[in-house]
Amino acid sequence: MSDESVQQRQSQPAVPLLEEQRVGEILAAVPERRHWRYRPRRVGMVWRSRTFRIAAVFTVLALCGLAILALVRDQTGTEGFLVGLGLAVLPVPLLMAAFRWLDRVEPAPWRNLLFSFAWGAFAAALVAIIANSFATRWIATATADPSDADTLGATVIAPVVEESAKAAAVLLIFLFRRREFNGIVDGVVIAGFTASGFAFTENILYLGTAFGEDQQIGTSGVVSMTAATFFVRAVMSPFAHPLFTVLTGIGFGLAAVSARHHRIRRIALPLLGLVLAMGMHALWNGSASLGPYGFYAVYGVFMVPVFGLVTWLAIWSRRRELRTLSAELPAYAAAGWLTPAEPLALSSMRARGMARDVARHRHTLAARENWASPYGPGSAPPYGPGSAPPYGPGSAPPYGPGSAPPYGPGSAPPYGPGSAPPYGPAYAPPYGPGHGPGFAPPGQHASPRRGPSAQVKAHAKAQAKAHGRAAARAVAEYESFATSLASLRRQARRGAAGPDFAERELELLHHLWQRRDVAAPALTYAAQATGRLHPHRLPTAPYAYPFPQHTQYGGYGHNPYLTPHRPPPPQ
Repeated sequence: MSDESVQQRQSQPAVPLLEEQRVGEILAAVPERRHWRYRPRRVGMVWRSRTFRIAAVFTVLALCGLAILALVRDQTGTEGFLVGLGLAVLPVPLLMAAFRWLDRVEPAPWRNLLFSFAWGAFAAALVAIIANSFATRWIATATADPSDADTLGATVIAPVVEESAKAAAVLLIFLFRRREFNGIVDGVVIAGFTASGFAFTENILYLGTAFGEDQQIGTSGVVSMTAATFFVRAVMSPFAHPLFTVLTGIGFGLAAVSARHHRIRRIALPLLGLVLAMGMHALWNGSASLGPYGFYAVYGVFMVPVFGLVTWLAIWSRRRELRTLSAELPAYAAAGWLTPAEPLALSSMRARGMARDVARHRHTLAARENWASPYGPGSAPPYGPGSAPPYGPGSAPPYGPGSAPPYGPGSAPPYGPGSAPPYGPAYAPPYGPGHGPGFAPPGQHASPRRGPSAQVKAHAKAQAKAHGRAAARAVAEYESFATSLASLRRQARRGAAGPDFAERELELLHHLWQRRDVAAPALTYAAQATGRLHPHRLPTAPYAYPFPQHTQYGGYGHNPYLTPHRPPPPQ
C-alpha cells in the first residue's frame, strides 16, 4: 500500500462504532414506528397469503375460461356454441362419478378436483387451441400443403401440447398439495378430472362445428354430423382423453410412493408416464389416416385393452389401500388409540358405509327420544341391541385399567373440560339444558295437556335429523383420518415420509380421538354385522409389542402421545 493512500485514510474523520455494552441505551433511543425513515421490506409476504393465492388462481382460471369460451364461440357461432355446450355436459357427470367412486377409500378434497377440472377445461384447453393453431399455420406455410399440415399437427403437435398442458395440473397438485397425493389412485383421479375438463371444452368445439356444418347442408336427425360426432366422442370414447392423461397420473402416483432418496425414479416415472400418454394420444389421432377401418382397429385392438388394464390397475390400487389399513392400524389398536374391531371395519367399504348409516340412524332416534342426550334413557346404544360394548362387558378401556388416557396423565380431553363434543353444536339439546320433550323453544308455547304443537314437533324432527347427519359426518371424517394415518405409516416404512412425520401423526391421532366416541361404536357394530369380527375372536396385531422402533424418525418410544398400553381383553 502506498504512503499516499495511508495518508488519505488518516485524513478522513473517524466514524464511531456502537459498542455492544450500550445495546440497551441504543435500543431505547430508537424513534417510534411512525417516525422511521427506513422501513423493513416485505419480500414475498403477499404470495405467502393464502387469500392472495386463492384469488390469483381463481383469477387466472376465470380469465382463461372467458378467453377459451370466446374463441370457441367465435369458431362455432352462438347457436352452435349453445348446442355444443348442452351436448358436451352430458358425459361429464358420468366421468366425475366414475373417478369419485374410485377415490372412495381416501377421498381427495373437492378443491383439488375442481381445480383440476377447471385447469383442464380452461387453462389447458386455451394453451392447446392457441398452440395447435399456431403450429398448424406454421407447418402449412413452411410446406405449402395444408392437408399434410393438418395431419401432422393432429398426430405430432396436438398430443405433445395437450398432454403437457394437462400434466401441468397433476404437477401442481403433486408439488403444492403433497400431503393429499399419496399414491396411484390419487394420480389417476386428479388426471382423470383434468382430462374430463379438457374433453368437455373440446367437445363443445367439435359438436358446435358439426352443428354449423349441418345447418349449412340442411341435415338433421340421426344422419347428421352432430349425431355422429356425439356418438363417437361421448358414447364410444368418453374415456379417451382421461385414459391418455391417466398414464401421466400413474407416473406421478408411483413417484409419490417412492422413497425420498430415489430422486431419479421420482423424476423419471412422471416423465415416462407423460411420454406414454403422448404416444397413445398420437396413435389415437393418427388412426383416421390409417384407412377406412383404421379407427376401429385402433379402438378394438389397442384402446379397449389398455382401458381395461388401467381400470384393473386403479381398482387393484384401491384394494391395496384397504389392505394397508388392516396391516398398519392394528399397531394403533394395540396402543389404545383404536378398538380391536376398527381396523377390520375400516378395511371394508361395506363396513364403512354401514358404520355411517348406523351412526346416522342411532343418533337420530336417540335425539328424538331424549333431546338432552345423544343416546338418552331407554334408547339402544349405537353398537346394536343385545351386543356388548366394544371393549367387552366389565372390561376396562383400551388404555388399560388404572392408566391415564393417551393424551397425558392429568390432562383434559382434547376438546376441553365442559366443552361440547367435536362433532358440532348441533348435538346440544335443541331447547337448552334442563328441557325435555314437550317443551317449546323460546317464544313458543305448548299446552301441557295437548303436548307439543306441530311446529315444535317439526323443529324437533329437524334437530334429530341434524344430529344424525352430524354423527354420520363425524364417522366419515374418522374414516378419512384413519386412512391417512395408515398411508402415512406405510410411507414412513418405505422412507417416503417427510421429516414432519411425527407432527403429522400426532395431528391425525388428535382428530381421531376427538371423533372416537361417535365413530368407534358404529365401526365395531359394522365389523360384527358384516361378519369381519366374531365376538369370540378378536384380531391380533401383526407387530410385536411394544411398537417397533423406527430408525429414521427415532421410533415411537419417544412419543408421549403413543404410550404403549396393554391390549383390551377379548370379549
